[in-house]
Amino acid sequence: MKILVTGCQGMLGRAVMARLAVGHEPVGIDMAEGDLTKPAVVSGLIQRHSPEWVLHCAAWTDVDGAESSRQEAMAANADATGHLAAVCGQAGAGLTLISTDYVFNGQAETGYVEDGHRDPVNHYGLTKACGEEHVEQLATPWQIVRTSWLFGDGKVNFIKTIRRLLSEREVLRVVDDQTGCPAYVDDLAEVLDFLISGRRVGVFHATNQGATTWYELAREVARCLQADPNRITACPSSEYPTAAQRPTNSILLSSNLEAVGCPERPLWQDAVARYVARLENGDVSFP
Repeated sequence: MKILVTGCQGMLGRAVMARLAVGHEPVGIDMAEGDLTKPAVVSGLIQRHSPEWVLHCAAWTDVDGAESSRQEAMAANADATGHLAAVCGQAGAGLTLISTDYVFNGQAETGYVEDGHRDPVNHYGLTKACGEEHVEQLATPWQIVRTSWLFGDGKVNFIKTIRRLLSEREVLRVVDDQTGCPAYVDDLAEVLDFLISGRRVGVFHATNQGATTWYELAREVARCLQADPNRITACPSSEYPTAAQRPTNSILLSSNLEAVGCPERPLWQDAVARYVARLENGDVSFP
C-alpha cells in the first residue's frame, strides 16, 4: 500500500516510516513540503503522491504554547486535519489521525474508553478534539488513534530528560499526581502498521500496557540506568506551574484494539528498558 506520512521527521514519524518500509511504500512529507493549513497545498500533495492511505502524524505539540498561540495551534491540529479529511474523501484514500489523551478532562477514576466523552481542559486538547470531529465525518475508511506520554528516538522526551538530570543532580523531584500510559513510538508504529494494513475503521487507544505516574516512570528510568530510584522524590504538580492545565488521570483504556485482533502490546516497563538500553548503547539518532 502507498502510504503518505505527514510529519515524517518527527519522533513518531521517523518510527512509522521505518516500520512501514517493510511491506508498504511509505512516502514522507514534513514542513519543507508545504503548509498543511492551506487547502491548496494539501490538495496538491495528495494529487502528486496519490496515496491509498494517509497517516497524519504532523501536529502542533507544544501544549503550553497552544495557550498563547491559539489560532496557530487550531490551524495546525484542526484545520489541517479537516483539509486532509476533505481531500482523502474526494480521492477515496483512507486516513489515520494520531490524537491524544488530552481530549479528555482527566477526572475519570479508572480512565477513558474509546467512545468516552471529549472534554479537554486545555486548548491543545481542544484542537485535537476538533481534528477528531473532522475525521469522524469521512465516508472513506478512517482511524483515530489516541496515544499518550510518547518517548523514542527524538530530540527531547521525558526519559532522556530524566537520564540527563540523574547525571547532573543528586536528587530529583518529579510530579506524582498525574497518571497516564507511556507509549514507545517503536511499539506504536507496529500497532499503526497493523491497523492500516487491515484497513480497520474506528477509534483506537494505543499505548504500551499499564499505567503509571511521572514519578514512577522516572524511578523506572533510574532502575534501568542502575541508579538509586530513591534519588527521585515525589511532588505535586503545583511545584511546576504550567500555562496549560494537565488532566489528572488520562489513562487510555483499550478494548477496540483487542476486538480487531491486534497483537498484545508490551508493558511500559519493558518498553522503557529497551529504550534506555538503546540510549546507553548509543543506538539512537538523537543521543
